Amino acid sequence: MTVERIETNKRLSEAVIHGNTVYLCGQVANDVKGDIKQQTREVLENIDKMLARAGTDKSKLLTATVYLKSMDDYKPMNEIWDAWTSPGAAPARTCLGGVALFSPAALVEITVSAAK
Repeated sequence: MTVERIETNKRLSEAVIHGNTVYLCGQVANDVKGDIKQQTREVLENIDKMLARAGTDKSKLLTATVYLKSMDDYKPMNEIWDAWTSPGAAPARTCLGGVALFSPAALVEITVSAAK
């Protein structure tokens, strides 16, 4: 079986496709000046774009891992998440809080896998 990589550099690939499964690296907001809702929206938009490039979409999510700087942001992040997920197609999900992210201003990072 072949392995296809999208936007690969020395450190990581934005997406890896193996067989009928797509794995995304952690997605973060481009603008980390916003609140948790704005950052979550941006992260989910990035996920949508990367899944589309890999030939799939959020209705085929398998797993998701959500990293939050603070668990205080759990409820507002979930408001955006719940509106975004496809009805009846929520992935197996883990959420971790108190995580040091790539930037002190970053509030959320999400990584997913999906079927093709």
